Amino acid sequence: MVSVETNWNRPYHIVVFGASGFTGQFVVEEVARTACEGPNGNLHWAVAGRSKQKLDKVLEQAAAALGRPELRTGIDTIIADVGEPDSLAAMCKQAVIVLNCVGPYRFYGEPVVKACVENGAHCIDICGEPQFLEGMQLNYHSQAAEKGVYIVGSCGFDSIPADMGVLYTRDQFRGTLTAVESFLTASSGPEGGCIHDGTWQSAIYGFADSGKLKSLRRKFNHKPLPTVGSKIKRRGALFYSNEIQQYALPFMGADPSVVKRTQRFLAEEYQQTPVQYGAYAGVGGLCNIVKMIFAGMMFWFLVKFSFGRNLLIKVTDRWLMEGSSFQFAFYGEGYTEGQDPSQGKPNGKIRTLVQGPEAGYVATPIAMVQAALTMLGEPKSLPREGGVYTPGAAFARTTLIDRLNKHGIQFSVL
Repeated sequence: MVSVETNWNRPYHIVVFGASGFTGQFVVEEVARTACEGPNGNLHWAVAGRSKQKLDKVLEQAAAALGRPELRTGIDTIIADVGEPDSLAAMCKQAVIVLNCVGPYRFYGEPVVKACVENGAHCIDICGEPQFLEGMQLNYHSQAAEKGVYIVGSCGFDSIPADMGVLYTRDQFRGTLTAVESFLTASSGPEGGCIHDGTWQSAIYGFADSGKLKSLRRKFNHKPLPTVGSKIKRRGALFYSNEIQQYALPFMGADPSVVKRTQRFLAEEYQQTPVQYGAYAGVGGLCNIVKMIFAGMMFWFLVKFSFGRNLLIKVTDRWLMEGSSFQFAFYGEGYTEGQDPSQGKPNGKIRTLVQGPEAGYVATPIAMVQAALTMLGEPKSLPREGGVYTPGAAFARTTLIDRLNKHGIQFSVL
């Protein structure tokens, strides 16, 4: 296992790569805000990217936002570019953990994973692209295991609330949890929601290439996970949810993929009962549905063609995030203590909640940085060997949920 202590070979606990990007700016501020939670209360960190001038500007903005003028000169900068492997290698050799904020990951993520594995740095990203996440597991898990390197993807809003939420629900259930459905709802501030280029491009290209994911998954040769209890019923493409009292549809993000990978790992590594999972998102009332159908038809048409994808990318906008929030409601069922899961139908239910601030650029940096601090502080609670992992697989036996609770992403039983 790569040591979590800094030394003359690895002077930094954390290097934020892509710090001058939109998301990277918020991650830098979150690292600065929580540096006192690092090893022995002192986190050594740096920022990395292509332009020294832009990195200096990021630190200047962080200093102004946090009222910390020492950030302007007290944090080191590293020049690194995904197109220059030598620069990535030099960066990785200086870091215990690289926080990779450069997306879309399908275009820019693999060189960073490769450099981290080859140069002994752990890597955490905030990718929401199943094709990239599963591709990295297929191609780099064995190498990472040999090196004792942990590559942990989807450590932002995609998919820590869902993945850790399922584990939290399992841990709070008194018995054997067998199935969970989650319902995501979000509220926007006075200026609406927020989306930015990297997130928007990930959605565009992810939807356009969804067919390639099936062929990728066949290469794993996985056996089907055993079904314990009643098989979860898949909902329709659009339905009225009594749980959240509004119309809902299947959640199209990375959460179902990530949760299933976690459940497979826990079943195979720790012989735990795999939890079936269904993910849905609330869309509101009938008026919203009409708007959504029209927008969905346009989106579906445009992503099929290169000119359409370029048009969608050009029309992205950035709105203010203040006042926005998200909420995941989890509805679980299983067998209570003393009941035999092989006999009869599940006889127990549980409801839990994960809620937090604006998903993309407030909750995501919190989740990413707390994942890194957990890795630094609790190495003995990580999986026994390195590899490419989901958040749930990597952090199931850590205090990550407790850390998130202290930073505004709340887990609770209803």
